[in-house]
Amino acid sequence: MQKIENTVWWITGASSGIGKGLAQFILRKKGKVVLSSRNAESLQKVVDELQIATEQYLILPLDLEKLDDCQIIVEQVLNKFSRIDYLINNGGISQRSLVSETNLAVDRKIMETNFFGTVVLTKAVLPIMITQGSGHIAAVSSVVGKFGFPLRSAYSASKHALHGFFESLRAENKANNIYVSLIIPGRINTAISNYAIIGDGKVYGKLDPGQANSMSSEKAAEIIVSGIMHHKKEILVGGKELLMVHIRRWFPSLFYYLSTKVSAT
Repeated sequence: MQKIENTVWWITGASSGIGKGLAQFILRKKGKVVLSSRNAESLQKVVDELQIATEQYLILPLDLEKLDDCQIIVEQVLNKFSRIDYLINNGGISQRSLVSETNLAVDRKIMETNFFGTVVLTKAVLPIMITQGSGHIAAVSSVVGKFGFPLRSAYSASKHALHGFFESLRAENKANNIYVSLIIPGRINTAISNYAIIGDGKVYGKLDPGQANSMSSEKAAEIIVSGIMHHKKEILVGGKELLMVHIRRWFPSLFYYLSTKVSAT
């Protein structure tokens, strides 16, 4: 397994949850981290908790929904660290609404943020890694990137799309010494449900009971980084809910039954 020290990691959605856990874990291991999300103040708090030198990190705010041209922000990373070893596409938004009650604008917003924003950033970083002759790109999907689930139609669709894109990216770039991982979390104790949007675009604003009693983001970050450093193609992280991935594959009839019985929150 490679060492984390002095390697450069760019993490989106780094202000909270899994992204924050990843950033702090890597910083403690003396890696260098570019922290991105929409809120610069929240990102600063992530590094202030560790009291580390400014040479070890870069705060770089961005909005995945409005990410049309990344060249300027990529240049900022290269000016600071000269290279990008790992890109962790973690930023995104979730959903809590029925298909029949979800405005099309919400479907588009979720797809624009979770899929297209991730694709734009990945395409901006990929040439850097090809020139370097090495790199590792990861995308945080979800268990619902493996199957559809109630109240998650657009969210699930956006995560399914990530699987198709990043598996293609992996196949195309093996010769370029670029690794690709899909991170598949189940229920992790983060605020993702609080910031999820409902059918009319308003914020859900509640912590799902299933998340409140689940794995910590710190533990999830440790598992994810270990998987990335071992070049795992898929990294499942979570608790017993991950069984649904295997049930869907091997016992589809049972899955179809359970998907209508298991709580969506």
